[in-house]
Amino acid sequence: MKKKNHKRPTGKHNSPKKKFYKKKNKEEKAGPVLKKEVAKEMVLNKYLASTGICSRRKAAEFIEAGKVKVNGEIMKVPYYRVQENDVVEYDGKTVTPEEKLVYLLINKPKNTITSTKDPQGRKTVMDIVANACTERIFPVGRLDRDTLGLLLLTNDGDLAKKLSHPSHGVEKIYHVVLDQQVEMAHMKQILAGLELEDGVAEVDALGYIEDTKGNEVGIKIHIGKNRIVRRLFEHFGYKVVKLDRVLYGGLTKKDLPRGKWRHLTKQEIIQLKHFK
Repeated sequence: MKKKNHKRPTGKHNSPKKKFYKKKNKEEKAGPVLKKEVAKEMVLNKYLASTGICSRRKAAEFIEAGKVKVNGEIMKVPYYRVQENDVVEYDGKTVTPEEKLVYLLINKPKNTITSTKDPQGRKTVMDIVANACTERIFPVGRLDRDTLGLLLLTNDGDLAKKLSHPSHGVEKIYHVVLDQQVEMAHMKQILAGLELEDGVAEVDALGYIEDTKGNEVGIKIHIGKNRIVRRLFEHFGYKVVKLDRVLYGGLTKKDLPRGKWRHLTKQEIIQLKHFK
C-alpha cells in the first residue's frame, strides 16, 4: 500500500492475507533472557511498572488513587524517588522489580478481554499466556473483546510507555471485513482525514483486499484513538463484521496461529526499542 493510494494492499508485510496464518507452534522455545537494570532511586511509577504489574501510565493512576504504599504509608506522588531500603506495596503485597524482561506476542482470538483479570470471570489474554513465564507481564495497549490479532505482552514498562505514546506513531495494519461493499467515495474521505468527535482521524493507507467483493479492506494507521477503525466505517453506516490486527510495529502473524503465543526474538526486541 502507498500513502494516499486507493490500490489494493500488496507486499509481504502490509498485506493482511492468509499467508500470515501458517501454522507452526513455537511455544516451546524460550525467549531471549534480558536483565533489567534497576536504579536505586527509581521514580515510583517506573518502579511499579518494573514489577510487571502494569504500564507506567497505569502505575501513575494506581498511585494517584492511593493504591500504593511506601514504608507502610499511602504514597500518591508518582514521581517519588524510591530509595534502596524503601518497601513498596501494591494491593497489600510487597512488590519488587522483575530482573528478567519478557516479551510475548499473541494472536488474540475473539471473545477475549485485553486485561490482566476480569471481575466477570470472562477469558482474558492472560489465560492464553498462563504458562508462558513466571514473571508478571501485562498487555501493551488493548484490543476490543471482538477484535482479533496481534497484541504484545511484557514487563518492560519503558517499552510499553514508548509504544503506547502517540508521538512514536507505531504502525498498525488491520484487515477489516464489512457487511457490504465499501464505496470508493467513502474510501477517499477516510484517506483525506475524517473529523470525528475526538478530532481528525489520520489514516496512512487504505485499499481493497484482493479477490474479495469490495467489502474487505486493509487499513494502515499509527494513531491510537479508541475504537478508531470501527468508528471510521461506522461513520458511513457500515458494520464491521471482523477486525483483525495483522501487523504491529513491524511484527506480523507469520507462524502464529490464532490463540497462540511466542517469545519475541532478540532482533524483534531491538527493532521495537529503536522504533522511530
